Amino acid sequence: MNQTVAIILLILLGVAVISFLINLYNKLVMLKFNVEKAYGNIDVVLKQRADEIPNLVNVAKHFMSYEEKLLARLTELRTFYNSTTDADKKTELANETSKALSSFFAVSENYPELASNNNFLELQKRISELENKIADRREFFNDSINLYNIGIHEFPNVILAKMLGYKDKTLLEVTNAEKQYDGIQF
Repeated sequence: MNQTVAIILLILLGVAVISFLINLYNKLVMLKFNVEKAYGNIDVVLKQRADEIPNLVNVAKHFMSYEEKLLARLTELRTFYNSTTDADKKTELANETSKALSSFFAVSENYPELASNNNFLELQKRISELENKIADRREFFNDSINLYNIGIHEFPNVILAKMLGYKDKTLLEVTNAEKQYDGIQF
């Protein structure tokens, strides 16, 4: 009788441990796929923005002969963005592209002919709309990244996460230019 009770207790303990590990694994998988979904949502808009950069550069080249470094950097960032598949690298490149675009639009104000060009104005409007979409999706993406990063560092998740090779993910940053408010200009 004692032997039967001991076997039943061992079986129940085994089932409890296996159930615990399955739940832990499922939580990590859910966090990972939630991040991938959030990234997929934002990647669509980031790709659209990257696709607009060559048009913007072509229009600006006619007016901004002195800003070749900035135009070359935008083109380079777009090329790198389109050629990489690593989500963390794409996030880093998206952050750099946001900074470069902010600089570009600030510099473009020094070229009145450019600022009044219809093609440029349409492209600027399109990129601004895309930036608004990116801002909307950035919050969800960063929330997903935050939950994921916390999830892989919580105990006992950290043990299984390390065994499975889970690593911290990078947040999409808000640039200093985006934080700056210069008031309404008349």
